[in-house]
Amino acid sequence: MSLTFVRPDVSDLVFHVYGRSIHPELLHAYATVELQQADFQVVAQICDAGHVLTMVCRDQVITEVATSKHLMLPERKRVLDFRLRGNRDHVYEFDCGVKYHTSYQLERLNPDVFANLHDELLGDCSRAKLAHCFPSENRLAPGPLSLLQTDISQESLLVHSFHTFPENSAVVKTQSLFELTDINPRHDD
Repeated sequence: MSLTFVRPDVSDLVFHVYGRSIHPELLHAYATVELQQADFQVVAQICDAGHVLTMVCRDQVITEVATSKHLMLPERKRVLDFRLRGNRDHVYEFDCGVKYHTSYQLERLNPDVFANLHDELLGDCSRAKLAHCFPSENRLAPGPLSLLQTDISQESLLVHSFHTFPENSAVVKTQSLFELTDINPRHDD
């Protein structure tokens, strides 16, 4: 008996941002990486339908989740809540002085274009900060894959994510920028 992995349908995806942590047992992580700077820590995880980014900065926890709408996640302290469709850009400023920018895009491609893009992303997996290739649903189709590329500095974190959905010939791309701003600016007299 072989087990197969089936990613949720791409039309069922949601994108949430919280001003709190999410209980780790709500999402199954297939791959995890921790990033740390002097003023913040981040845990990035790949889950079945997307990813989870959890940043701790200045006593504030910020969590970004791309997942299936069928996963029951809490509503408390949810600051952004969208279905993943088309293109969107959002900016949100947290009280702790983190300015959060995100943009995401869902692309449905013709099967040949999707196959080429999937192969390119498969090649990028070895250079990504975090990547996971899921098993294929059938032997003739590629398995879904997810990868996260990061650019980190003392004042910011930029994360590019790519999640493929072979059954739908679709790819979800997100870009998230966490910028630390000076919440107590100095005034020179």
